[in-house]
Amino acid sequence: MAANGFVWRYNLSGGRPLIHTFYFKDTETLTKGDFVNIETGEIDLAVTSDAALAGTFEGPFDPKAATVGLPGKVAGVDSTTLAKVIVNPDAVYGCFDENARQPGATLDITGTTGAQTVAASVNTEVVVVERKMQTTDETRVMIIVANHYLVKAL
Repeated sequence: MAANGFVWRYNLSGGRPLIHTFYFKDTETLTKGDFVNIETGEIDLAVTSDAALAGTFEGPFDPKAATVGLPGKVAGVDSTTLAKVIVNPDAVYGCFDENARQPGATLDITGTTGAQTVAASVNTEVVVVERKMQTTDETRVMIIVANHYLVKAL
């Protein structure tokens, strides 16, 4: 089960996660499993209503940029720190969510770095992919295609 943030589980098309590198847009902290958004070609923490989502932050390109003593956390510097991000448009991610969810339900991204999850839908960033058998099961979602930054180029 995903404890904090989102964890890549699989791609609908099969295969492995596609990881690209991007610079941080702002001087901010990101945590492995955070959803990120692309703005001016750089990443920042995704929030509800963002319309160019990329996928999950997977860590720094340079391991020396990781925050010492805090695995998975990176205090990035604007336009300087390079980060690795999963960018598959059909990636399915697991997250902690205590609510019953049915496939096709649309949800919003909510939470701060290291504590992102899903919430009732207003802006519809993600869609539930699998039915949860129990409320303690992780919720499996994918970015709604129209909200993925790669689809904007098609």
